[in-house]
Amino acid sequence: MLNMVSTVDGHATLSGRSGPLSSRADRELFHGLRLAVDAVMAGASTVRVERYGRIIADASRRRLRLERGLSEEPLACIVSGRLALEADIPLLADPAARVAILTPSAASLPESAAEVHYVRAARDGLLDLPKALAELRERFGVRTLLCEGGPHLNAQLLQAGLVDELFLSLAPTLAGGDPAAGGEALRIVAGTELSPPLQLELLSALESESHLFLRYRVKNRPVEDHPPPRYGDRGNG
Repeated sequence: MLNMVSTVDGHATLSGRSGPLSSRADRELFHGLRLAVDAVMAGASTVRVERYGRIIADASRRRLRLERGLSEEPLACIVSGRLALEADIPLLADPAARVAILTPSAASLPESAAEVHYVRAARDGLLDLPKALAELRERFGVRTLLCEGGPHLNAQLLQAGLVDELFLSLAPTLAGGDPAAGGEALRIVAGTELSPPLQLELLSALESESHLFLRYRVKNRPVEDHPPPRYGDRGNG
């Protein structure tokens, strides 16, 4: 699953952060989705910018997962082509955190407080996402995975046919500007154009304080005759 937030005119961030677009209901959805999955994944740049911490910080929520027969909290997965991650990122600095680094690199991060595992799935020097996700399932029992961005990682998961559902929180905000002029992609999906465009089926629509919460199923997942795109081909960290 992908979970993203956007302004009405398509900005995935304001001043480089998604937080200003959020609302009380959006935060409840954000934490509720984390509560239900085996793993939560984000690209290295998203982890750095958003200062990721422990995936489920609230002890009562961890107990609820255990009562439901799940692990205490989801496996935290960071997708990184170059392992450009500082040890002071809250997630890596937390000794209670369990982290899997998905990377094509043979290098390792400097020692950190978190429990860190490596999923090395390389093809032609880039991360092979289908292979990496298959290894997550085999090694860690990951059957449900929630991706929280960023836009290039979202695009590559979609291109590889790895996304079943999209949760989109639509903030009642107009940001304006020209994404192309800024150099950084501002939409929830960025990079190579999806060809053909993916079709979505609306499963539910909710509203709270003028925020819309849309849940879609991806209808025409790609079935490719050639190797799918690998993460890292646009210089992702």
